[in-house]
Amino acid sequence: MKNLILILLLSIGLEGFSQEYKNNISICQFSSSFSSSSNINLRNFKANHFYNFKIENDKNIFNRENIKYLPTIIVFKNGKEVLRLESGINMKLPKDSEKRIRNKINSLL
Repeated sequence: MKNLILILLLSIGLEGFSQEYKNNISICQFSSSFSSSSNINLRNFKANHFYNFKIENDKNIFNRENIKYLPTIIVFKNGKEVLRLESGINMKLPKDSEKRIRNKINSLL
């Protein structure tokens, strides 16, 4: 019984931790080692929380966020997705991605 309680507490704690990337205004980039040349530099948004996830390491998050294209950028505000930018078959984000992210963040402030 103690083991069951421990497992339950750990799973609840890990789920809460795994959703932490959605807190406040967060910019999340989902990519892979083979698509990293198409990534944008999220350090340009250092005033906000930013996260880089790689499919090789974070497959569960990719599934949970329904990532279909690499790279993909999602902006969250307090757990809610407010912007999604996806690459096409060419594996390149739209050219105005940084501007669109900045505009969305400014509209949220």
